[in-house]
Amino acid sequence: MTAPSAVRRGPAKWVWLGAGFVCVGVGGVGIAVPGLPTTIFFILAASCFARSSPRFERWVLELPKVGPMVRDHRAGLGMPRRAKAWAVSSMVFAAGISVWLVDAPLFSLAIAALAAVGAWYVAVKVPTKERVVALRSR
Repeated sequence: MTAPSAVRRGPAKWVWLGAGFVCVGVGGVGIAVPGLPTTIFFILAASCFARSSPRFERWVLELPKVGPMVRDHRAGLGMPRRAKAWAVSSMVFAAGISVWLVDAPLFSLAIAALAAVGAWYVAVKVPTKERVVALRSR
């Protein structure tokens, strides 16, 4: 959790609080919609709440399925291998269906490019939890 001094006061507090709830809402939708990321929105929500409401930050960090992933991210552990595989697969699958259904070549190209960048980022740049833990235990 963030130090109490990082909690904003006045209008900034309400902006951060509102942004946190928007992120929770989008993350919640992402649970049901394939291809829409979930965890990143809860990471952002926890960050927003750290600046506005330690109570709601704690709430996000204690959510049964999402909280451990947010805590792992904050600890620099990244994602479990299985979650990375699932994230990349669902991005590619959702983008593939979108490209197939969209009848505008430029829009299809943009969807494919964004999905490729997202899949690359998750696969290559996001640390794999098992690997980080193994390296730290040496």
